Amino acid sequence: MDQARILVVDDELFFRQLYRDLLSECGHNVEVYDNGEDAISRMGRGDVDLVLTDMVMPGRCGLEVLRAARALANPPEVILVTGHASLESAIHALKNGARDYLVKPFNPEELKHLVKTCLDQRRLLNENVQLRQQIHLFQAGQTLSSLIELDRLIPRAIEVFQREFGGGFGIGFLLDSVKGPLQEAVVGIDSDSAELILQQVLPFLIEATSLKCLSAEELKIVSTDNKFDSLCVLPLCIEGELKGGLVFGNGPLAMMDHTLARENLYYLSEQVALGFKNSCRYQDAQDLMYTDDLTGLYNYRYMQIALNQESRRSQRYGLKFSLIFIDLDRFKGINDRHGHLAGSAALQEVAGLLRGCVREVDTLFRFGGDEFAAMLVETDSSSARVVAERIRKSIADHPFLEGREQSCHLTATAGYSTFPSDALDCTELLDLADRAMYDGKRVRNVIRGVHELGHE
Repeated sequence: MDQARILVVDDELFFRQLYRDLLSECGHNVEVYDNGEDAISRMGRGDVDLVLTDMVMPGRCGLEVLRAARALANPPEVILVTGHASLESAIHALKNGARDYLVKPFNPEELKHLVKTCLDQRRLLNENVQLRQQIHLFQAGQTLSSLIELDRLIPRAIEVFQREFGGGFGIGFLLDSVKGPLQEAVVGIDSDSAELILQQVLPFLIEATSLKCLSAEELKIVSTDNKFDSLCVLPLCIEGELKGGLVFGNGPLAMMDHTLARENLYYLSEQVALGFKNSCRYQDAQDLMYTDDLTGLYNYRYMQIALNQESRRSQRYGLKFSLIFIDLDRFKGINDRHGHLAGSAALQEVAGLLRGCVREVDTLFRFGGDEFAAMLVETDSSSARVVAERIRKSIADHPFLEGREQSCHLTATAGYSTFPSDALDCTELLDLADRAMYDGKRVRNVIRGVHELGHE
């Protein structure tokens, strides 16, 4: 701290001039006040490093100046000067937060040394605080860049930005090529306002390559209850294509005018962008591992994971879910008559029909060969029967291979079971749905529930 701003507070003109002359010689900016009231008012405006105040003054005394200084968010150091007061009162001041004290009359070199020591200590403390903040920021950034699950990364990024840069609201989204921006996390703002803001900022996010601040005039957002002068937007891209983003208002914006805070903001933004790329790569790898190449449905490997996750969720919240097992009837005949390429095309058509029969929250699997499965969340046995019949009818009514001029028809047999009424174990649940399906195979083109096992 080469140059500091020092307030001198003393009701005696002689000492005010003496302090100013001595401290100005050392290169400091010195402001003098003859009363505690004005000095306290000046401290409230900030940008003060040190206050040198007399202990005894008319009006508000040195101890009151000290108390006012300690109450500030970034308090200046305080040196109390005592002449008429006792040494005990000076020690009392030290216990209440004064950095040091000086007894009148004093040696000018003693004053200079005391002020220098006080400012050096302040500088070291500030550097330590900044170092701790930078370490904390680095750790937060490392955490963000290492998160590989998108459903954890986006909410966590909003949380970190709000904590580091003073609150405000945050919106995180993923971009769907058909539906547009889909909200993944919204904090400090209602969903409808978030949707309005996302629609307005999307063109700017498509053009942006990094963190960008947008004024309200640029955005021209109307009919939202959330007032803001500007927004910070962070595009999340993969190979130059926008895949998602973060939008912040009323928090990080004020920090853009401060060099260090702005650098911290950009650092966190880079870590979020890196984490997003890592998450997408991880998701791509997971898709390759858990997705059936032919139909695009999940495979048997992922079905084990999904069933275990859903069983735990259902147990925790007292919910039901159902599993439908589907087997195509006499599918081998298509391969024999039209060839395996035609058979593969027919399986792809089945996958498309299945997608049209279930909800987005449900999960479809190709179990293997011509066998499929559907996991229906929060679905009881009677609702599962409705969906199973919808699947059976959809396949039976569909003309397959029309585009190949090899038109044919298929049917399917389905069995279903429900957790926890039919089974409390995922393996048993799957086995029961499989047995119900095979029970229906005696007839074909029917659906069977666990309660119907062994009946025509």
